[in-house]
Formats: sequence, C-alpha cells, structure tokens
Amino acid sequence: METLLERGFGETRVRVRYAETDQMGVVYHANYLIWFEVGRVELMREMGVPYRMLEEEGALIPVVEVTARYMASARYDDVLIVRTFVAGLRGSIIRLRYMILRAEDELLLCEGESVHLVVGRDMKMRAIPEKYAEGLAAMLHKTKSPRELKRVGGERGE
Repeated sequence: METLLERGFGETRVRVRYAETDQMGVVYHANYLIWFEVGRVELMREMGVPYRMLEEEGALIPVVEVTARYMASARYDDVLIVRTFVAGLRGSIIRLRYMILRAEDELLLCEGESVHLVVGRDMKMRAIPEKYAEGLAAMLHKTKSPRELKRVGGERGE
C-alpha cells in the first residue's frame, strides 16, 4: 500500500448526505469547505500528528483565508474523494490545497486552498510545534507541481 509520503497528499472519502443538498439533490456550495476541513484533519491524523494533540500542546490553526473553485456538481449519495496537499509552510503560516473528486469517475468537482495561522490559546501568533513542522515540511517537499496535480485529480468538469 502506498504511503502518505509516496503519494504526496492525504486522501479520505465522504458520502454526500441528503442534508448537504438542495431540493434538486445538488450539493450546497458551502459544504465543500466542510470537506476541506475533513481532508485537513485526516491529513494530520495520517501524518501521525492528530489535530487534537496539536491543541493539547496549546497550538491552534484557525483558517484566515479560504478559496474554492467549482467545476462540476456533486449530488446526493455520491462518494467523494478529498485530497489534501501541503502547499506552503513559512513560519507560523500553513497553506493547504484541496481537490474534491467524484469517486466513480474521478471527475474534479472542486479545488481550493486554505491558509492557516498558528496561534496559542490567547489567539496570538506562535511557532508551530517542531514535530508538526517537520511532518508538514516533509509533505511540502512531496507535493506535486500544478501540472502533476491535474493528472492526479482527473479531468476538469464542464
């Protein structure tokens, strides 16, 4: 089985629930941001540094910026693949990139990015604990180029 570092990204699956759709069975756009969070949390867990442990050490990583680009619609009961990449790490700033694909055909439905600032419980900027920084840095060096990401993510939606 391929390891996280060999892949260069975290991967998890979610199934679209009825409550996440509109009357037409199409996913409401804000749910993609929730799935970005699912991908982020699972990436950290897969790296062996669960977010809960980071919090226990007094470090939080709030979102300070998020973007999403929608290519095609997900629908009720679709199984989705959430791929999460470490796109940048500088001091107390972490940048993650996401791709959400429909599992059935690996059609790229949405791609996005989030920027996080490492803060303490007092909400003041602080250094990221070393073991987390090391894991994120290792993932950053394995992150694929934008051209490779397109191949990993399947074709664009129409």
